Amino acid sequence: MSKDKHTKTEKILNAVIILFTIIGIVFMLTGKAEDGALQSSGIENFKFYTVLSNVFCGIVAAIYLTCLFLKRSVDKLIPLKLGAVCGVTITFAVVAFMFGPLYGFPQFYQRGNLFFHLLLPIIAMVEFVVVKRKTIPFRYTLIAAVPTFLYGLGYMTNILINGMGGEWPDTNDFYAFLSWGWPVGIVIFACITLSAFGVACLFRHISNKTETREIL
Repeated sequence: MSKDKHTKTEKILNAVIILFTIIGIVFMLTGKAEDGALQSSGIENFKFYTVLSNVFCGIVAAIYLTCLFLKRSVDKLIPLKLGAVCGVTITFAVVAFMFGPLYGFPQFYQRGNLFFHLLLPIIAMVEFVVVKRKTIPFRYTLIAAVPTFLYGLGYMTNILINGMGGEWPDTNDFYAFLSWGWPVGIVIFACITLSAFGVACLFRHISNKTETREIL
């Protein structure tokens, strides 16, 4: 693939990510709590990892696309790109391989959920694999896991400060991770953070292998 054609593909894929982010947000803000798997309405949905990871992915794509049009280097954005694709990949995998089979796929793929659980994550994964980048250093995988860690830290801190709240879903423990107590909840979030790190390592390996093949 020629450089110009590759850059065009890069721009198109990032533009699609931005578009899907906007559509997902619009559906989310205008939908009701019973419209799909999200159990809140309007701006309250920004408390969910799914929403935040997808919006983060869209913001990074917007910055990335702007740099491409201005013909500026995007190398410094690679850690953010890696972190963004990790977040949406976890969201995609949890729904596709756990929640979907357990509770039924339709509710997870309605309105904004269709974009945040399926379409946007797939495009983000394709973009990261297709776009050729410089060799990604190992430290970027650690940076990529930081957003997920911060989310877990914020989730736990909110409960420590404000308590559990009411009954589900109107509770601060809206993922019910603390149903088995704090030790189990902490282990769950540790596993999720490690999962983000693992996904980052996977995408780093794929990207670096593609770069090596291009050099050879």
